[in-house]
Amino acid sequence: MPRYLITSALPYVNGVKHLGNLVGSMLPADVYARFLRMEGEEVLYICATDEHGTPAEVSAMEAGMDVREYCDMMHERQKDIYRRFGLSFDHFGRSSSRENAELTKHIYLKLNENGFIEERTIRQIYSLEDGRFLPDRYVIGTCSKCGYEAARGDQCDGCASLLDPEDLIEPRSAISGSTNLEMRESKHLFIRLDLLAPEIEKWVDSHTDWPRLTSGVAKKWLNEGLQPRCITRDLSWGIPVPREGYEGKVFYVWFDAPIEYIGATWEWAKLLDDAVQDGSGEPGTRDWKSWWFGASDVHYAQFMAKDNLPFHTVIFPAMLLGTREPWTMASYIKGFNWLTYHGGKFSTSRKRGVFTDRALEIFPPDYWRYFLMAIAPESDDSDFTWPMFATIVNKDLAGNFGNFVNRTLKLTASRFEGGGIPGGGQWSPREERLQLDVNEALEEYRKCLRQMEFRKGVLALKKLWSLGNLYIDERAPWSLLKTDRDEAAMVLRTCINLVRTFALASSPFIPFTSKRVTRALGLKPEEAAVSMAQVGDLRVLGPGRPFEVPPVLFKRIEEADIEKMTKEFAGESV
Repeated sequence: MPRYLITSALPYVNGVKHLGNLVGSMLPADVYARFLRMEGEEVLYICATDEHGTPAEVSAMEAGMDVREYCDMMHERQKDIYRRFGLSFDHFGRSSSRENAELTKHIYLKLNENGFIEERTIRQIYSLEDGRFLPDRYVIGTCSKCGYEAARGDQCDGCASLLDPEDLIEPRSAISGSTNLEMRESKHLFIRLDLLAPEIEKWVDSHTDWPRLTSGVAKKWLNEGLQPRCITRDLSWGIPVPREGYEGKVFYVWFDAPIEYIGATWEWAKLLDDAVQDGSGEPGTRDWKSWWFGASDVHYAQFMAKDNLPFHTVIFPAMLLGTREPWTMASYIKGFNWLTYHGGKFSTSRKRGVFTDRALEIFPPDYWRYFLMAIAPESDDSDFTWPMFATIVNKDLAGNFGNFVNRTLKLTASRFEGGGIPGGGQWSPREERLQLDVNEALEEYRKCLRQMEFRKGVLALKKLWSLGNLYIDERAPWSLLKTDRDEAAMVLRTCINLVRTFALASSPFIPFTSKRVTRALGLKPEEAAVSMAQVGDLRVLGPGRPFEVPPVLFKRIEEADIEKMTKEFAGESV
């Protein structure tokens, strides 16, 4: 049986992330991890904050803090936000960890030993006003290939071309905006992607099941021809380079960041080891190498937005292949397009769009989780608008799922004394057909999530929920109560079992609401922890079991709310 390793692209440490960052990597990975756990699979879901490089230094300087202190603070802040969103990481680590530093140095030394590292003297942009060399990402200008005006010195987000800072037209410092730049020489280390290109191409070609977006980005880079790529920078914050003459230089952040997937797994294992040693934990079997080194039984799925695809389809694989060691390589790379906000980009500086901390202040996490997965930018960019948000919440969550749960439990509690599930009546062919329909809908739902097709998964889930409202409307237990109380009891008992099915099946998407409903039904922890294959049985909850009627699960979003939110998050004019 395979074991499932899941990683999300590391959120950068400087600042709270917006909804696009959430839906582009972490949220779909969480839905997938939760689903697989329900399927009875062994799952390890890993993520971390990406903490090295100039952005962290600059943000710390602006905050008047030491960079390590700043990263400590922001790591905890992001970790808390993701916890409140229900992201079920097995471990949320840090790329500034000692484990990542050790692994990064090891991988570099192996690449160097195998002839895939070379030293070059390069001309690098130096900002006279900032008094420092500028990393490629901190040189901004117009792309010479497509004319995109906000291209970075390493890559153009407009056309996804690989760039050098000197390729930019009218370059400027991303730190100060200064155009007072000059070229200076500096020694640096390069990974020989050109020598590894045939192996990378063979590896990419072997993954015929990757999404079109993922394969397209990988093959675009390969077709353009891979060139040696610099892996060091003239910075103070990062992992020091273990090479004579490189004092004061560190590894470029893109080099050590993906290695943190391995580093965070090592951190996860060491947490248990430390707990055992200090007496606060029990001995376990957390062996990070069993997931990452010679692990032929591991299915490794990576989740990320499209700007990270070149690094995960080409560069990180090259780093691992070049060690000549049996590191676990990605089995499937799920790439996502952009989530835009009312037709434009989210913007921190302009306060445009919804960021994750504010989102949780406005609505509970399940509103966001469900909506974002319903519009997940899988095949194309998706656009967030408040009217669309309100429509999906009102129609799907409040009108379909929430309405069925509340009307079923309220009617039963009001018409049958004792506060328990009513007994009486026998299933008819209509209930038998309902059971078959539920099984079929669940199988379609499971298939979608197995294949990581999340928007289709949401559609399958809505189809499942609709079976409940169609059934209760057709059987009309409120009318049956006047003519055949036993049959009405059977219909409502079946509906309560549908409530159980819907709550458990929905838990990958709306885990908080799922828990509220299962608690209202009085399910014991072991009853709520059943496999996805067991959630569809409509005869599990029998007569006499007590239940409660929960408060309204999802409140409708009114027109006044839409107008208020649209105005509040429109951002400042340029």
